[in-house]
Amino acid sequence: MNGQQPVQPIFILAEDAKRTQGKDAQRLNITAAKAVAEAVRTTLGPKGMDKMLVDSIGDITVTNDGVTILEEMDIQHPAAKMIVEVAKTQENEIGDGTTTAVVLAGELLKKAEELLDMEVHPTVIARGYRKAAEEAKKVLESIAKDITIKDEELLKNVAMTAMTGKGAEAAKEVLAKLVVKAILQVGELKDGKFIFNKDDIKIEKKVGNSIEDTELIEGIVLDKERVHPAMPRSIENAKIALIDSALEIKSTEIDAKINITDPEKLQGFLAMEEKMLRDMVEKIAKTGANVVFCQKGIDDMAQHFLSKKGIFAVRRVAKSDMEKLARATGGNIITNLDDLTSKDLGSAKLVEEVKVGDEGMIFVRGCKNAKSVTILVRGGSEHVVDEVKRALEDAIGDCVSAIKSGKIVGGAGATEIEIALKLNKYAESLSGREQLAVKAFAEAMEIIPRTLAENAGLDPIDVITDLKAAHDSGKVWAGINVFNGQIIDALKEGVLEPLKIKTQAISSATEVAAMILRIDDVIMSGGKKEDTGSKFGGGNYGGEY
Repeated sequence: MNGQQPVQPIFILAEDAKRTQGKDAQRLNITAAKAVAEAVRTTLGPKGMDKMLVDSIGDITVTNDGVTILEEMDIQHPAAKMIVEVAKTQENEIGDGTTTAVVLAGELLKKAEELLDMEVHPTVIARGYRKAAEEAKKVLESIAKDITIKDEELLKNVAMTAMTGKGAEAAKEVLAKLVVKAILQVGELKDGKFIFNKDDIKIEKKVGNSIEDTELIEGIVLDKERVHPAMPRSIENAKIALIDSALEIKSTEIDAKINITDPEKLQGFLAMEEKMLRDMVEKIAKTGANVVFCQKGIDDMAQHFLSKKGIFAVRRVAKSDMEKLARATGGNIITNLDDLTSKDLGSAKLVEEVKVGDEGMIFVRGCKNAKSVTILVRGGSEHVVDEVKRALEDAIGDCVSAIKSGKIVGGAGATEIEIALKLNKYAESLSGREQLAVKAFAEAMEIIPRTLAENAGLDPIDVITDLKAAHDSGKVWAGINVFNGQIIDALKEGVLEPLKIKTQAISSATEVAAMILRIDDVIMSGGKKEDTGSKFGGGNYGGEY
């Protein structure tokens, strides 16, 4: 050995750490991401199917909402988790379009895999994708149509498009009207800007009746009951006091003992307590209040005095509900009872306790200029009302996004085919390998109309060819009617989506695809001994997800 020592191998990672490098790492990451996209792909469109998700304790969720499915699936693979983040971003930004974003990200990676096989460098693909995404956004901006807060019919169509294919579809017309009415009620135009807080539309669920019986209350619904049965069940022309302090005798801050040696003194002590509570109630009654919503407790004796005065009272109302009540009734939340005046009272036409199903609920109705409203969702079972609630949240998100951006585009796959067509032309203006990446991006955009067709049982090749022919002849809004396979004008048919859904989905999908493509080394530390192989499948991510 010429006197040389044998080379000692150097271990820089722990023994049980797993490392995947180069093409293997890329392949495994892309496979994982594609598996996630495939999991939600069948839910896309009016004929998309639902998923039943059962958690570890046996709770069931039946949904067609992309982000709900991915959150419930408890995905462990790191690259797959990155795709789930795309869905979460889409949900937080708009509230809808999560499936579109995930399916698009999966398809971009699938097309990238073909380019990797052709020895195109990952960074070149990523750069080409970014250029294509920028161009796609320009195309969207150029074809988008204007919408304002006054276009109620268009907004209704946006809401209906969001609910089509979900559990709420059977009553989508009724629900769309409620959504638009609710948004216009609580939203405000300030300096030309639409100010909206989604918390101002409370969605309360109650099993029973059918989806068509869902109603909009111009006020608040509380899942509570009045504190004393002797109180009136309903109050008309309610004057509402909102109190954030307990209607109880305060205990001392420090531990204190009261020694009473004489029975008469005990009587005096109790009488004093009673007088304090009576005074509290008198203070409330003096202001003219006939309804009290209290954030904290109400003493039994105080309940008795309130009911004697004919005052309707509710205790332990959540802070968030108190704030909503203030916005709905125009009242002020008072922390110190001594400060309560008639000016602090809110008003409503009617406050009543109603039996809904087998439980009492309190309805605060007919609030003048209510800036917080409630949609009470009804349905035949727990799973139905849950899914209708998700559909309503999507519809609200879409309508608000459309109003805020002031732009809408056609759905039914029309937008994606138009982008694909324009990107192919744009690719010809580029030289080098980036051109291949832009063409791959254009092909990936076709996954949306293709999936819509597949989920509807139509031949995707025929559909895509017909759509391309229509767009080539200048029909920008040519989309697919999944119910009969015909080509339709998406705008005329009222299949509308906010522009922001498309731009956000394209941005998020492009960014995550570029990030996953640039990873060529996955190093996983060993973790705890007993953990290895359970949560992460021993660090081998080549299997099922």
